[in-house]
Amino acid sequence: MAAAAARGCPPAGSGDRSLAELLLEFSRAQYRAKDGGGVAAAKVERIERRCLELFGRDYRYSVIPNVHGEVCAHYPRHIVLLERDAGASRDPYESTVQVGKLQDLINRSKMARCRGRFVCPVILYKGKHICRSATLAGWGELYGRTGYNYIFSGGSDDAWADAEDISEEDSAFRNADSQLFDKVRGHDIKLLRYLSVRYICDLMVENKKVKFGLNVTSSEKVDKAQRYADFTLLSIPYPGCEFFKDYKDRDYTAEGLIFNWKQDYVDAPLNIPVSLTQSLNIDWSEYQSWDLVQQTQNYLKLLISIINSDDDSGLLVHCISGWDRTPLFISLLRLSLWADGLIHTSLDPSEILYLTVAYDWFLFGHMLVDRLSKGEEIFFFCFNFLKHITSEEFSALKSQRRKSLPPGFTLEEICMLKQKDRGSTTSLSSDFSLGMESSPGAAGSFTYEAVELMPAGAQAQAAWRKSCASSPQAVLWSRAQQSEDRLPSTGMGEVKSSSSSSSAHSDNFLRIGSSPLEVPRSRLEKAGCW
Repeated sequence: MAAAAARGCPPAGSGDRSLAELLLEFSRAQYRAKDGGGVAAAKVERIERRCLELFGRDYRYSVIPNVHGEVCAHYPRHIVLLERDAGASRDPYESTVQVGKLQDLINRSKMARCRGRFVCPVILYKGKHICRSATLAGWGELYGRTGYNYIFSGGSDDAWADAEDISEEDSAFRNADSQLFDKVRGHDIKLLRYLSVRYICDLMVENKKVKFGLNVTSSEKVDKAQRYADFTLLSIPYPGCEFFKDYKDRDYTAEGLIFNWKQDYVDAPLNIPVSLTQSLNIDWSEYQSWDLVQQTQNYLKLLISIINSDDDSGLLVHCISGWDRTPLFISLLRLSLWADGLIHTSLDPSEILYLTVAYDWFLFGHMLVDRLSKGEEIFFFCFNFLKHITSEEFSALKSQRRKSLPPGFTLEEICMLKQKDRGSTTSLSSDFSLGMESSPGAAGSFTYEAVELMPAGAQAQAAWRKSCASSPQAVLWSRAQQSEDRLPSTGMGEVKSSSSSSSAHSDNFLRIGSSPLEVPRSRLEKAGCW
């Protein structure tokens, strides 16, 4: 870092320590809003306060309280509603959503979706709300939750105070079943409309999630009463977290890794209105032949195209539970729009990284401990994938791409997360996984020396934001240093995989010294703020 200091890049500071603390807590246990007390609670409170402070840099916002998980057990205790740009006296893109009305709609609609994970706005872009949620709850969860709430609320349930009694007769039961869905999904639709959401992107590879022969969840695309017919529904099936075991087994190489679409449970075809695909120059009929990189790239292009359209409509992204695939695409959208200078404009790289890890992943309930113990490293893939979205085609800007670092800076110097060398080429993820393999869920499995991610100081940041660099740059997040990266063999064939993978797949390809969380030179030459 001496060279970096000579160029005016200050040493790592408090931002680095807070990021390290966040990763430690994230690797220790899954976040639950209702859990409180003790040392862990104090750490979570610091993470929550930091998120609010980072949101407040650029936005006026209101907070929907969820202190004891009464709204949703796996949503943040302070759910942020972004309202408008904090710096402008009059913002042409100011949200018209009122927090009181929104909170009422949330309380009424939360039963509609799996695990109570209701439609929640998380990004504000040009006055449009980009939202996340789980998929629609099936009848089993609906009846189970309403019965549970009835019992534990002393025989009353505000969300269902005016619902009709369910008859024990079969014919009456079927009628009540329809009435229940009308009621709960009607509230869900009111919430979507209040948030001006028009586009619903469903990442499920199933029409309905089936366990033990029972439909445990549903989705808008197979709602029998077509209650969601007024929305623009996009079925964009994307592999679940189990598939990312294959990604880890292939030494974190996503190129050539293709999902097995012929599995029995996969019954949701890709379905996108033609009007949304005409400008993208993508052959969508070939989606089953795309590898994980191509698929993620093309879906991200589609999402950026939707939110960048001329209408004022919002977007909902969801998978089944909304805590694996959903944060992947929400995080990629947030980072991509930030890199274009369109959202969170005052945040530097370590701050936007902290915000998306903390808010989009940790506080919305991603089960990192469980995923790491199983090798399902979708969280890791999210940041390693950034090297594949460097070009202009992933920009929401109409003209100039992203801001650049001043000449003389290298992102390797600014954006390195150092750690103790454990003989692994896969750093952050390996650090997590090594601890998890021997003791899943054990605290303290993540070790580090220092986090160095950003230039600090007003002058350094001002120069960093205003200058353009033509020299190639590289971002390395928590990688053991190597003299040079090894590239995959050009003759390496594509590997087809199922979602239930094994490490035996690794024998079918050349294992390489991959660099998880590396953003290579082509991206940041243009992307600037990395």
